[in-house]
Amino acid sequence: MPQAKTLTPGHVVVYPNREKASSKTMKGIVVLILLASAALMLFVTVGAWSKLAGLKPVNIIWILAYVILAFYVARWRRGLLPIAAALGVLLLMTAIIAGTGVSGTSWFDRNHTGFAHAQTLFGGTGLPNDLTGLITILIAPVQILLIVFAMLAFAQGWHVEMEVPEEEAKRRGYTPIHGPPASPATA
Repeated sequence: MPQAKTLTPGHVVVYPNREKASSKTMKGIVVLILLASAALMLFVTVGAWSKLAGLKPVNIIWILAYVILAFYVARWRRGLLPIAAALGVLLLMTAIIAGTGVSGTSWFDRNHTGFAHAQTLFGGTGLPNDLTGLITILIAPVQILLIVFAMLAFAQGWHVEMEVPEEEAKRRGYTPIHGPPASPATA
């Protein structure tokens, strides 16, 4: 059974590393990169729906995962940063393979005779193959940025706690939350 936190009376827990401008900036950058990645994947998924073969469910799950990660990182959940970086590595490899045609035909090769245009999720004419290829290639540097910034943010120590008097916490901009008084443990 985990131990309950015991605070000195009149004190509250603050997170000093979250107050730094560099931490707030890094958090914003990581959230922005996650949302940009999700948007780029959404363009490719919707705009080239008919040509994605077996990656449709994977793309949808990946987009949802990035949006969920962005939500929680915006709420200072530091533990998800390595997960975001790991997903970034996987998507980087996927984007390089899909964009360059390492495994077969790239989006750019689909402009030749014999290839049909992609259809959107909604049945209309999809994105031009060159644009789909460009967006796919753009995903790669965005993932490199995600990996770098997620790891830099992880190193900032957003989880570090410090116990300070309530007056000090109020001065720092925290709203002290008073829970029920700690009761002594019984055997």
